[in-house]
Amino acid sequence: MIALVTGASSGIGAATARLLAREHGAELIVVARREQRLRELVRDLDGGDRHTVVAVDLTSPAAPATVAAAVDQAGGRLDLLVNNAGAAWRGRFGESGYENVRRHMELNFEAVLRLTEALLPALRAAAPSAIVNVGSTAGKVTRGNSGAYSASKFALGAWSDALYLEEKPSGVHVGIVLPGFAATEGFPQRELVDNARTRWIVSTPEKVAAAIVKTATERKAEVFVPSPYRAAAILRAIAPGLVRRALSGGGSAITPATGSNEVQIQPRQTE
Repeated sequence: MIALVTGASSGIGAATARLLAREHGAELIVVARREQRLRELVRDLDGGDRHTVVAVDLTSPAAPATVAAAVDQAGGRLDLLVNNAGAAWRGRFGESGYENVRRHMELNFEAVLRLTEALLPALRAAAPSAIVNVGSTAGKVTRGNSGAYSASKFALGAWSDALYLEEKPSGVHVGIVLPGFAATEGFPQRELVDNARTRWIVSTPEKVAAAIVKTATERKAEVFVPSPYRAAAILRAIAPGLVRRALSGGGSAITPATGSNEVQIQPRQTE
């Protein structure tokens, strides 16, 4: 298996790379901005010499071509694409405005589309192959103070469903993993982890990684991590008013997503 994982320098991406190498003997192409972290990762992986490091900012115009060139240099085959890289910046729309929405969409949605477009020919050629997009339960149920992040993940989910229908005849499976709260470098979830009453709802990068691999190998449509989070999405669909009332406390210091990102940064205040 040849697998490409974005956002692989830490958290869910690194855990996914380790799992694929350890249990599936995958030859990996790992992508992130932090080259040193990627090189440290591949040194620790089984068959480290077989893996390829691509240090690139996925929002840059040249990123898709750069990654596609790395795939070609590694042999041109691609069995699995894991679109995991992303980020979250908290902020109410009235203060953070369009700019905060724009940068979420640029990385969490548009960069995924651009990279997938560049790699789709290789995935089709290797079919049966798979694309797994890392979304969030925030892409099903949103909260105040994180609408921009949720918007990017809602968009990712809708596009994933459409892409599945379009690429099924080509043998390319498209699935999405929807983590709830998971403790990672970018999203430490301290407010939840430090509270004994809420600690149980926080997952780990390794559990999300297992869900990613399951989605690819078992060709699942979507997998929530942990699975009880699906209930929140169902409740939002059948009783949106009730969910709104339950969440009407507004914004929170808790980031509503998991560590599909490399770094979490507070947005600059508009002047």
